[in-house]
Amino acid sequence: MKRVTDNQILRFIISAAVVCAITTVYFRSVHVNPTTVGFTFLLVILIVSAAWGLRYAIFVSVFSTLAYNYFFLPPLFHFTIADPQNWIALFAFLCTAIIGSQLSERARREAIKSNQRRREVERLYAFSEQLLVSENVFELLNAIPRYIVESFGVTGAAMFLEKKQETYYFDVTSQSVFPVDHLKAIGGRGEPVLDREHGLCFMPLRMGVRSVGSLGISGCDLSRESLEAIGSLAATAIERASTVEKLTKTEAARESDRLRSVLLDSVTHEFRTPLTAIKASAETLLSDVELDKPQRKDLLTVINEESDRLNRLIGEAAEVAQLDSHQLQLHLEPHNISEAMESAIAQSRQALQNHSVQTSVPDKLPSVRMDVERISEVLVHLLHNAGKYAPPGTSIQITAELRDGEVVTSVADHGPGIDDVELDMIFEKFYRGRNQRMTVQGTGMGLAIARAIVELHGGQIGVTSQVGRGSLFYFSLPAV
Repeated sequence: MKRVTDNQILRFIISAAVVCAITTVYFRSVHVNPTTVGFTFLLVILIVSAAWGLRYAIFVSVFSTLAYNYFFLPPLFHFTIADPQNWIALFAFLCTAIIGSQLSERARREAIKSNQRRREVERLYAFSEQLLVSENVFELLNAIPRYIVESFGVTGAAMFLEKKQETYYFDVTSQSVFPVDHLKAIGGRGEPVLDREHGLCFMPLRMGVRSVGSLGISGCDLSRESLEAIGSLAATAIERASTVEKLTKTEAARESDRLRSVLLDSVTHEFRTPLTAIKASAETLLSDVELDKPQRKDLLTVINEESDRLNRLIGEAAEVAQLDSHQLQLHLEPHNISEAMESAIAQSRQALQNHSVQTSVPDKLPSVRMDVERISEVLVHLLHNAGKYAPPGTSIQITAELRDGEVVTSVADHGPGIDDVELDMIFEKFYRGRNQRMTVQGTGMGLAIARAIVELHGGQIGVTSQVGRGSLFYFSLPAV
């Protein structure tokens, strides 16, 4: 407070010094008529009024009037005037100075208000932009108080939502400044409460005539219009977040139903082939047909292999459900990628019986943090795909290399290749190639499972392919 008082005193001293300087120059050095002196004083009064305000302008007006009378209106060096016309001139000068000061002060106030409104409009625009470009609308409710503080330079903010019966604060301090009961009362009242003395403002959040909550702001010097605009923008953002949440839930439910239907159709179709083979083999064994030992062994082998296939299909379906619900647990430990390769090759021996497998792993390849069983499963899916689509007698190459701090593992085959149009779709659930879906068995779940597992490890999976030449599937894992 002392600093403000000193500043005011300094301005009065400067104003008086300017009047004294003009009086000295005109009285001693530059001899001019009284009219010129009066206009000069008037110009100074208007400048002071525009720069500092009315109180300083009034002081300069009175001080200039006294100097004008004493030094420039006869008789000089007396505060009396001999000619009655000079009394009129002096009175006109004083009135003109005061009226001009008031007009200049009014223009200054209007300019200040205009600049304040402009700044508030700019802040409102920045606030609305933050609300609209927020990427995660579900976190928007928590972010609104922070956006208000950042955009308008206030000290704290709190928001209460009637539908959720929850309060969102900018920080811990705001919790003590804005009690929940007070915020609830503002929302129910539907009228703003502006406590300018303590810098507190409370506004209802309204969508038309409907109140969705209330807003509290501390350190607030905003106009009522700006506060109402903030409330409207926040209410619109809340409704937007609520609408997006409803749409997302509806879309998720619709997608879940669609996937369930696709999964059921796909699995049902794939179940029929092994079940038919098992049923036919079992009926043959149970019939009265005389079978020698090799024939019986062949039928039992069919039952065994098709049972394994059924088990694998059921496992894939269950795993897809786990991945969709984010319930898959990983046991991450440092391992060499060759461990997963060896396990995958052993598990895929039946699928690769018509192919030669070549592996290439550098001796000093660093370890990766992985769940060996799950990464083996990724390789099994890639090897099964290569075994199904590559012509019999061709080779399949498995390689691993260090590239930019990541261990990149790839499986290459000499199959028919994948069209460019399908490259972005083959990792989607239940998608199968257009040219192979009727000739090659499968559910379209393997690559989707592989991608989900790799991404859970913090890696990426992809494919490069050339039609008629083959495909190369690869995935990367961060090296330890």
